[in-house]
Amino acid sequence: MTLLSATFAFADEAAVSSPDGKLQVSISCNGGRAFYSATFNGQQVLCPSALGLKTSIGDFTKGLVLKQQKTDALSKQYEMRGTKASQASYQANRLQMEFQNADGMQMSITFQVSNNDIVFRYEMPRQKFQRKDMKRVRILSEASSFNFPDGTTTFISPQIGPETGWEQTKPSYEEGYSADGAMDSPSQYGHGYIFPALFHLNMGNEAWVLVSETGVGSNYCGSHLSDYQAGNGYTVAYPDRGENNGFGSDFAAIPLPGHTPWRTITVGNSLKPIVETTISYDVVDQLYAPSTNYQPGRYTWSWLIWQDNSINYDDQVKFIDLASAMGFEYCLVDNWWDTQIGRERVAELSKYAQRKGVHLLLWYNSNGFANDAPQGPRDCMNTAIAREREMKWIQSIGVKGIKVDFFGGDKQEVMRLYEDILSDANRYGLQVVFHGCTIPRGWEKMYPNYVASEAVLASENVFFNEGAAIRQPFDLTLHPFCRNATAAMDWGGIIMNKYLSKDNKSRHSRKTTDIFEMASGIIMQTSVQCVAMQPNNLEELPQFEMDFLRLLPTTWDETRYIEGYPGRYVVLARRHGADWYIAGLSAQKEPLTLTLNLPMFAAGQTLQYYVDNQKTGEPQLTTLRIDKKGRAKVTLQPNGGVILKK
Repeated sequence: MTLLSATFAFADEAAVSSPDGKLQVSISCNGGRAFYSATFNGQQVLCPSALGLKTSIGDFTKGLVLKQQKTDALSKQYEMRGTKASQASYQANRLQMEFQNADGMQMSITFQVSNNDIVFRYEMPRQKFQRKDMKRVRILSEASSFNFPDGTTTFISPQIGPETGWEQTKPSYEEGYSADGAMDSPSQYGHGYIFPALFHLNMGNEAWVLVSETGVGSNYCGSHLSDYQAGNGYTVAYPDRGENNGFGSDFAAIPLPGHTPWRTITVGNSLKPIVETTISYDVVDQLYAPSTNYQPGRYTWSWLIWQDNSINYDDQVKFIDLASAMGFEYCLVDNWWDTQIGRERVAELSKYAQRKGVHLLLWYNSNGFANDAPQGPRDCMNTAIAREREMKWIQSIGVKGIKVDFFGGDKQEVMRLYEDILSDANRYGLQVVFHGCTIPRGWEKMYPNYVASEAVLASENVFFNEGAAIRQPFDLTLHPFCRNATAAMDWGGIIMNKYLSKDNKSRHSRKTTDIFEMASGIIMQTSVQCVAMQPNNLEELPQFEMDFLRLLPTTWDETRYIEGYPGRYVVLARRHGADWYIAGLSAQKEPLTLTLNLPMFAAGQTLQYYVDNQKTGEPQLTTLRIDKKGRAKVTLQPNGGVILKK
């Protein structure tokens, strides 16, 4: 970061604006309490919202006096791996404020405001308390709130209580989302709402606000939002005491000097800043160097449709052969491989895969304490000694990554486990995917071998019940504006079977078209993408679909929002190298015709057009010409999709 200027002042009020002046944040200290508010293009987007902490060394929610403020400007450029863009530029104005509470204890708050993003965090110095030099502090609760204007609607997902769900594996960020819900609707389980949370402001000019957090590792607990309270909005809430089977603290503990994670607020008059934001990465740093050049790619996965019985040597060979035939880089061997295949034969399987140009990814249970999930391998990832032994063996047989499942919540103790797994895996050149887990919070940049997290009601539920299959179009047209806008998401499968069964004839049908599924591989962002093809698809799919999936990129140099509305439809443009891919998904019940502005293509250029036939619904590949104004007219069929590329 570059320090451009600095000023000092003393007052009960402070303010900071974005470099373009459109986003303005005001902070006031009235009656001993601190508040902030925000406007965008002159429109109120956050009403006065509380600031402050309650800690083991003092209460910083009341009796506050603003002692000093300092402003400066920041500028930096950086590269990223495995996110929506390969490069980013961050320019922001920064405001640092020092507060003193009634006991004379010190706390500072830092706001940074870029053109569409606000971040803030608390910082505490070493200081004297009752004549003792304080070198550590427990952050017991946080007063930070997000108070939106009346009439705001929500796209938010409820937090569920601890040790709920199948085998007490929740909370795992796998609940459904509202669609233009009312703010005052009580959360489904009485535990508030998870990050990220999307809000639609409907008064005057339209505005959108996305709220989340970033920079959480072993240094802090994960947070979420409380239920809405009129006049106060949503407040930052810490983990439930019962999470992680009751083990670990429901507060955060930090050394002094120290700071909290960043709370992030993305604001726009359209959904473009929401989709394109990189704020999760702008304000965090890489924590260690990569031990190797980690490779993106596609993987096959037998478990999604063939389930537990497929975790045997012969069936895994079939999915390795499928990956090889498609030119995919990886094959994921899921739960129970330690008992249903055995370690010696898994080593043989890895050698076989490598001869076919494929590398294995292996599934693990995170530990045996947080829940009752029975799947093995167990107790291989929960201690440093176990990880050292296991990861050394994994590396020795040529495995390139692990999928670790079933975590116990958001306590700092659990966040430390995530970080320990990632750090240890990096020493052995292993990429990591998490399932049954919390959302990532800047992790793609913080941990160079981190790939993605599930943390969503994902593709396995499409298999488990027909209701989830019916909801899939809604989910996948929502997440680009919310869950996937803040971090990589392992949805877990571009599903190409017509039916959710091994024979592709029984059980319930897939409710989306082939083009929808193919386009979802572009819309859903993760650098190691599951293409959940089945061996039978090699004989059943049209050649043009096979060719597309063989060449599907999983890393992107640039992402642009084109058009959409959460839960209804979405069209995005992503660039891989010199090649642009335009992908659209629809959850509408009727055909949706759109005229898209596509300035990345030349007027008159002819593109490949993947589309569902309007009469038959069957997938087809045709061509479409960009008009003289740089536009293309496309039609998305119900639960269908479109793809445009050179």
